[in-house]
Amino acid sequence: MEFNNTQVRRQDRLLNETRSFEILKEGEYGILSMRTENGDGAYGIPLSYVWDRGNSIYIHCAPIGRKLTCIDACPNVSFCVVGRTKVIPGEFTTAYESIVLRCTAHHGLHEAERMSALSLFLSKYCPDDKIKGMKYAEKSFHRTEIIRLDIEEISGKSKNRF
Repeated sequence: MEFNNTQVRRQDRLLNETRSFEILKEGEYGILSMRTENGDGAYGIPLSYVWDRGNSIYIHCAPIGRKLTCIDACPNVSFCVVGRTKVIPGEFTTAYESIVLRCTAHHGLHEAERMSALSLFLSKYCPDDKIKGMKYAEKSFHRTEIIRLDIEEISGKSKNRF
C-alpha cells in the first residue's frame, strides 16, 4: 500500500498521511465504486467496512448480488471514506476531509479469514455485544459473503476549517 497524493489536483488541500489513516480507521462507512458488470457504466454503493490495520479492508454482503458480479467482471475498485464535513453558508463552501483508496477486490475467501473479518466488524460496530454478535455471525455465516479490498494506493484531501 502506498500513500500518494501526487494525483490530487488541488495540491494546496492535501490531507496528511497520519490523518488519512485516522479517517480510514474511524470512518463509519465508505462508498464502493465499480465498473458495471457489462462495462458500460459505473456502480457505487455506501457500505460499512473494517480495516485490518494492514493493507486490506473488508466489506460484507449476500453470497449473490450485483457487487460480486461487478467484481468478477473487473476487480479494480475505488473506495471513498468521508471524514468531517461542515457547510459554511456565508462563504458558499464546505469544509471537508476525505480519502480515496484504489483497491483490488477479492471474494470467495477462506472460512477463517471470513470469520476473522466478521469479528473485526463486531469489534468496530458492536464492541459491547461481541459475544452475542459472534453467535449471530456463526448462525448467519452461510448467508454472508466477505469481500477483501487490498489497498494499493491511498490519497487524502481536505479543506479544513473545523
